[in-house]
Amino acid sequence: MPGIDLHTHSTASDGTLSPGELVALARRSGLEALALTDHDTSAGLPEALAAGRREGLEVIAGCELSVSSPSGFMHLLGLFLPERPARLEEGFAWLNERRASRNVRIVDKLRALGIDVTYERVLEIAGQGTVGRPHLALALMEAGAAGSVQEAFDRYLGSTGRAYLPKDKFTPAKALEILRAEGATTVLAHPYTLELEGPALRAMLVELKALGLDGIEAHYTEHTRSQTEAYLALAAELDLAVSGGSDFHGAVKPAIALGRGKGGLHVPYKVLEDLKAHRRARGLPA
Repeated sequence: MPGIDLHTHSTASDGTLSPGELVALARRSGLEALALTDHDTSAGLPEALAAGRREGLEVIAGCELSVSSPSGFMHLLGLFLPERPARLEEGFAWLNERRASRNVRIVDKLRALGIDVTYERVLEIAGQGTVGRPHLALALMEAGAAGSVQEAFDRYLGSTGRAYLPKDKFTPAKALEILRAEGATTVLAHPYTLELEGPALRAMLVELKALGLDGIEAHYTEHTRSQTEAYLALAAELDLAVSGGSDFHGAVKPAIALGRGKGGLHVPYKVLEDLKAHRRARGLPA
C-alpha cells in the first residue's frame, strides 16, 4: 500500500543517498510523501525540495536534533521547516563546530589504540555531508578494525566503546524554542530510546509539551506493536500529534528500507493529513 516516510537521512548528514537520489527512490518506491530530516543540518533541503518538484512527490523540509536527556537518548524532529531556516542554521553552526572538535578527538583516541585512521580520510568518506560517527565507522571498516558498522559502534564508537566521547547538545527547551521560531512542527523521535515507560514516559511528554512539543513519532522501524499502541494511546490522551518514519540511512543501515523499515512499517498518508490539520489549528501554513 502507498504510504509516507517522515524520517529519512541523506548525504547531507550521515545517509548514503544524496537528497535528490533519496527523493527519486521514494518516488520509485510508490511513497506519497517524504520528509528529509538530516541530523543537525538543513543543507540538503533545497536539493530535496527541487527534486520533489521534479519528481512530482510531496517533500517536507525537516531536520533531526540530538538533545540532552536524563534517560536514554532524545532526538527531536522539526517538520515543515522553511527551505533555508536562518535561525536554525546559526544553531547548527554552533553544534558543528563542537562536533568537528569531538570527531578529531575520537580519531586521536582511535590512533592511540593503534588503529590507522586519519581525520582526513574520514572527511573524504563524508564528502559534503556533516561528519558523524557512521563515517568514522566506515573508516574503521576500511582500516580493518571492524567488520561492520555495528561492530565499529559496539567496540569503539558507541556509548560503551573504547573511543567514545559525548557530544554537545541543545537542551530540549532550547531545541524546541528554535524549531518553533522557524514555524516547525516538533516531534519526539523514536520515543523508545528514552528508555521510559508508563508514568515516567507520560511525565516526560507532559514536560516536553509544556516546552512546545507538538507530537510523537509513534510509528517507527524499531517499535514493537505494543510500543506503537502505547505511544498512540499517550498521543490521544495528551492531545499530541502523531508522526512516523523509517529512519532510513541507506547503505550504512542496510536492514532499513525506505518507507518500510525492516518490512513491517507502514505510515498512511492520513498521518500527514492530521499533522497538517494540527498546524492549521496553530495558525501555521500546511
